Amino acid sequence: MEFTDLVKARRSANNFDAEVRISEAELKVIFDDTKLTPSAFNLQPVGYKVVMNDAKLQERMKIASGGQYKVGVCSAVIVVTTNTKAYEDTAILHAGAVQFGIMSESEVADEVQMTATYYEGQGEDFQYFDAVRNGSLSAMQFMLAAKNQGWDTCPVSYDDKLVRAALNLPDNEQVIFMIALGKEKTAHPRMRGYRRPVSEFVKIY
Repeated sequence: MEFTDLVKARRSANNFDAEVRISEAELKVIFDDTKLTPSAFNLQPVGYKVVMNDAKLQERMKIASGGQYKVGVCSAVIVVTTNTKAYEDTAILHAGAVQFGIMSESEVADEVQMTATYYEGQGEDFQYFDAVRNGSLSAMQFMLAAKNQGWDTCPVSYDDKLVRAALNLPDNEQVIFMIALGKEKTAHPRMRGYRRPVSEFVKIY
């Protein structure tokens, strides 16, 4: 799909067809595009938890969303997480680059030192903010990638504690998005919501 057409076609879906399921192969195509999202220092702190085969867990996601119907009937519930301590995995992340001769061990050691100094020096509030910022980029790319493959999405609100408990997440892994994914019924489409004109939200210096 051409980019402008893709952006115009992507919208928040609210009326999913409960009979439509998505396969792991179809999801992989979407995630192959999603993985190209930029991230600070290329630390790739974002994770995706896909609820699609466990009806009981999907019901827990629905409860966590405040009982939103679309979460219970969509093809998959996508929980986007981000690792606030991703910098601690710098050496592991670059192991392949060393193996293939792209980076030397000393270069990796320098990268490890640099990222540790930077993130630890900034403190935990910044680590959280940076992880959310990177995760938000990835989540938007996921929704565009999904639409490019013909799937509809809708980011939904959620109770953080309920989601964390259901997925048994570690302390360093923060939930930043819950996204319902599926095929929207097209019999009675909603009109797109009003969008402010560019002149109202853009200021050029």
